Amino acid sequence: MEGVVLPAKLLGADEHLVIHTRTHVKAMILPALAFVLIAAAVGAGAAVIPREARPIGQLAIVLLGVVLAIWLVLLPFLRWRTTTYTITNRRLITRSGILNKIGKDLPLNRINEVSYERSLLDRMLGCGSLNVQTAAEDGTIVLRDVPDVEHVSREVTQLLFGPQGTQHPPAARS
Repeated sequence: MEGVVLPAKLLGADEHLVIHTRTHVKAMILPALAFVLIAAAVGAGAAVIPREARPIGQLAIVLLGVVLAIWLVLLPFLRWRTTTYTITNRRLITRSGILNKIGKDLPLNRINEVSYERSLLDRMLGCGSLNVQTAAEDGTIVLRDVPDVEHVSREVTQLLFGPQGTQHPPAARS
């Protein structure tokens, strides 16, 4: 879907990529707003520091701005950048994590049902949450902020149940 690429080493012998994407860019709206507010606050704060407190006071304000920018802007950006959803003809693969990588692989033949949810904002932005129900104890896996979630849901349903609505175990097909 996007310009992200899954390394070929992650795919099995006769496995092929169907969809590979990261979470929707809507996750960056609040960090972008935070960046603008932090920059404005640092500029205003540095300007109003009394002459007696300069340059130490200005440096303190800039350092506080940098810490806030790392926490409220850089970390959310890195989380967004490192969270990917991949669907192959055999598996649903999720990857996330900045320093500690978390990967989950779910064979498609373990999926019982696929549905999606879209709020008004999600509909305006073209994304949503994909709900994948399995027979496992934990039940439902929710993939949040999936771009074009309706298309992704259709693709997974197509892989699971085929064009005529008859179930074909994905691992059995070649």
